[in-house]
Amino acid sequence: MPVDTSVKTVATLEDLPGLVGVPLGPSSWRTVTQEEVQQFADLTGDHNPIHTDAEAGAASPFGTTIVHGYFTLALVVPLMAEIFEMSGVSTGINYGLDKLRFPAPVPVGARIRVGSVITAVDEVAGGRQIHVTSTFEIEGQAKPAAVAEMLLRFYA
Repeated sequence: MPVDTSVKTVATLEDLPGLVGVPLGPSSWRTVTQEEVQQFADLTGDHNPIHTDAEAGAASPFGTTIVHGYFTLALVVPLMAEIFEMSGVSTGINYGLDKLRFPAPVPVGARIRVGSVITAVDEVAGGRQIHVTSTFEIEGQAKPAAVAEMLLRFYA
């Protein structure tokens, strides 16, 4: 039976082990605009012309400006919030990444979404750590924009 992806998964610390292997999402589609890319460039100081200059983008192998990889990754926060929420915790933190790949560039103006799966749950002092693989799809493209193996910690 297919998983209903229109419902957000809300979990407690006790629920986490039972969610290993269960697909989360996908989120809704989100368009990434040139204005957002420019704001990210200004904020981070990454003004590589492939992201910010239409002529440079057109002359590149991609034929257009592309979204920064780390901007794509940063969108995991609002996109994942649509599909997964922890309940009954005092705090949650991003503990890091085990692996991150950007198999395909995101053309500016494209739509992306994220789907995730919890692959492991570990006990940590005062809470639990989850290993989550999140895959960013680009609408209409076979290759994902990013695949991130993330570590998240939640504390009681």
